[in-house]
Amino acid sequence: MPHPIDLFAALADIGPLAGPAPHGNHPTVTVTVTGITLDSRSVLPGDVYAALPGAARHGAEFAPQAARSGAVAILTDEAGAAILRERVHPGDSVVPPVVVVPDPRRAVGPLARVIYGNRQDDGEAGPTLFGITGTNGKTTSTYFLNALLEALGRSTGLIGTIEIRAGEDAIPSALTTPESPQVHSLLALMRERGLDAASMEVSSHALEFGRVDGVRFDVAGFTNLTQDHLDLHGTMEDYFAVKASLFTSERSRSAVVLVDDPWGSRLAATADVPVLTVRTEPGQDAGQDAAPPADWTVTSVDRSGLGHSFVLQGRTGQRLRVRCGLPGTFNISNAALATIMVLASGVPAEDVQRALDAHDPFTTEVPGRMQLISEEPAAIVDFAHNPDALQRTLASVRRPGSRVISVFGATGQRDESKRPIMGAVGARLSDILIVTDDDPHDEDEAVIRRAVRAGADDAVRNEGLGCEVLEVFPRAEAIDRAVALAGASDTIIIAGRGHEVWQEVKGINLSLDDRVELRSALTRHGFSVLSAAGIES
Repeated sequence: MPHPIDLFAALADIGPLAGPAPHGNHPTVTVTVTGITLDSRSVLPGDVYAALPGAARHGAEFAPQAARSGAVAILTDEAGAAILRERVHPGDSVVPPVVVVPDPRRAVGPLARVIYGNRQDDGEAGPTLFGITGTNGKTTSTYFLNALLEALGRSTGLIGTIEIRAGEDAIPSALTTPESPQVHSLLALMRERGLDAASMEVSSHALEFGRVDGVRFDVAGFTNLTQDHLDLHGTMEDYFAVKASLFTSERSRSAVVLVDDPWGSRLAATADVPVLTVRTEPGQDAGQDAAPPADWTVTSVDRSGLGHSFVLQGRTGQRLRVRCGLPGTFNISNAALATIMVLASGVPAEDVQRALDAHDPFTTEVPGRMQLISEEPAAIVDFAHNPDALQRTLASVRRPGSRVISVFGATGQRDESKRPIMGAVGARLSDILIVTDDDPHDEDEAVIRRAVRAGADDAVRNEGLGCEVLEVFPRAEAIDRAVALAGASDTIIIAGRGHEVWQEVKGINLSLDDRVELRSALTRHGFSVLSAAGIES
């Protein structure tokens, strides 16, 4: 329900996040606020419009449109206020109060928290919040976490790359983590509906750009850190620092950290919240013999259908028997993280074990993540789009007597250094590698393919590999070629785009779903496919 809020008092309350005391064209502003948004096109009557500086244009340029749509206040910086002074006549009644703060982006999240009543530290009832970050595995771990919570009888919400879900209602998601006003409005909706728990993917972009500002997670989880997004962060050290900011008392109450790589071990040692550590890949921490033993360790790994069964062994003697039905040993890590995060939230181990035994939650299908389209040949669509994820995916599907045929490219206008690295990974772990287009955005597709293929060709030549490297485009033709080359005992991996249904080329979104294209190609070449019921956008 709308409620009166004094914007100056609210901004003063969030203090350093907004900077020095805000000012504007009204000395005191008390208005009835129903929401806050960064997008002038989505303003509803009663909203605060946050006019932020952008890469090309300042949001203040769109303030008149926001005002006409019913914005009751404009939150901006000095540059935005200057734009408004140039474009709006003094005393213009159309323009709502303008509130100026030094860093409006950092003020938006905490202000949204107040507007939507998400006062987690004030003892208000609300869903238990889980947040998962890391380079790879966020989506699958979040789905696993959600499935385990549902198996425990909890009513749940989900915020992530593939969808946003509040109970039974699902909404397609454009960002891994939405902007902070939407995050807070979703949390308010979940609270109003009486949901017990909410699981959220927290990307480095979300942390860097304040999309989870004002949110404090009950349990934060860390998967791993490998090369990705250096176009934004510059260095791995800076990338790590952004991820590590989730594991502070400002953003979380407790944490579960996978310590299979040195970054995880370092994070566990430096986080200023209580941490449970999990080791799922013994031997991965080469050179870290002095590291303390993990609180939980994966043992007794066995194949179970396409997936694996394993035991989580606690340092104090507790044991949990877990099964993961999804292909790939890396999904053991995702399942282990989800399990221990639920334990860290206070659920007794015996309740977790009963839910694992009765409901098999980690066999839930995750759209575009090791998603099986056919069994003969084994044809899989996966989101692997960086060197580490691609290596894990390709290594996990190698079977005796089966060739691996991989299809992938690289995204345009992103970290260029990973392109030849991915090509080399594909050449080492594939029998046939088909280099094609991913999302080129505004880059020349041929230039991107050339960089990926150069890495593959160099690896074949310098390492004496037997991989056959092909270049086929557009992507649908590459998928068809992979199927045409496959026998029933082979494995086809279509990597890089996962659940995505649009390919962006020169500003135009072209309809392209790897799962649909793979199903069509398999059928066209006389192979059987699995039910399409699980293929969703």
